[in-house]
Amino acid sequence: MRGVLDLIFPPRTLDGAAAQGAGGLSAEAWSKIAFIDGPVCDGCGLPFEFDQGPGVRCAACTARPRAFDRARAACLYDETSREPILMLKHGDRTELAPLLARWLSRAAHELLAEAEVIAPVPLHRGRLLRRKFNQAAEIARPLARLRGVAYRPDALVRVRATESQGGKSGGGRRRNVAAAFAVPASRAAQVAGRRVLLVDDVLTTGATLEGCARALKAAGAARVDVAVVARVKELVRHAI
Repeated sequence: MRGVLDLIFPPRTLDGAAAQGAGGLSAEAWSKIAFIDGPVCDGCGLPFEFDQGPGVRCAACTARPRAFDRARAACLYDETSREPILMLKHGDRTELAPLLARWLSRAAHELLAEAEVIAPVPLHRGRLLRRKFNQAAEIARPLARLRGVAYRPDALVRVRATESQGGKSGGGRRRNVAAAFAVPASRAAQVAGRRVLLVDDVLTTGATLEGCARALKAAGAARVDVAVVARVKELVRHAI
């Protein structure tokens, strides 16, 4: 049936080209995505221009250690990678989530090898009702299934509705999400003593992910690592 439908309605990639097995993107669009393949900061995943050795951290992470232990991103957030992320987040294109999960499986393979729990960054219930789904959960679910790691979508909740992080400085973002996350008492056993991998779509200053990490560690998580689809290079570099 799928083959018949493909004959009637030829499949298209996300950017409108004829599908050619490029994982949802045309070969041209695929080549434009700035995947992070080289050496990175062990703390925030910032790409380095050359290999500085294992466990090396950038100046920002050295000056102000983050609440999470390590972070990895699949690619840089730019005009090419932004399209599939926003199509999932605001365009109800949930079928894109498995593609982004595969990107994360490759980029965060070393973190996934140690993870015992995968948890998405939660939405407040009011925003979840308006949006109908949590894009971080849509990515985290197939990632957990792909790697055989326990998926805990309700291990962390957003207990306070917050303003959009867009347009805020690093300090403003941290204040906006202060005490916004918690691990429910009924879910504390899911994270206590375990290595948790937090999943989200985009990392800018890292304020939201740090808020989540603090809540998980307060509930007894042994460590909290982060995996995101994309990261904004310039903003993160200056978000101290």
